[in-house]
Amino acid sequence: MLAPRGYHVAVDILLVLVVILIIVFIWRGPKMLPQFGEALGKAVKGARDSMDRDATESETKDDDSRPSGQ
Repeated sequence: MLAPRGYHVAVDILLVLVVILIIVFIWRGPKMLPQFGEALGKAVKGARDSMDRDATESETKDDDSRPSGQ
C-alpha cells in the first residue's frame, strides 16, 4: 500500500531542514549551540503563550455571547 502523496513531500522537506541544520551547526561550531537552543526555547515558549492567550480570549468571547439568566 502506498503512502499519500503529501506524506512524501512533508518527509522530504523535513529531511532537507535537518540536513541544513546539521550543516549550520558544523559551520557555526559548538560554541553557538547553547545560543541556538536558548533562541529555539524562547520561540517555542512564545508560540505556546500566544496559543494559550488566543484560546483564553476565545473562551471569554463565547462566555460573553451567551444569554444570562435563561
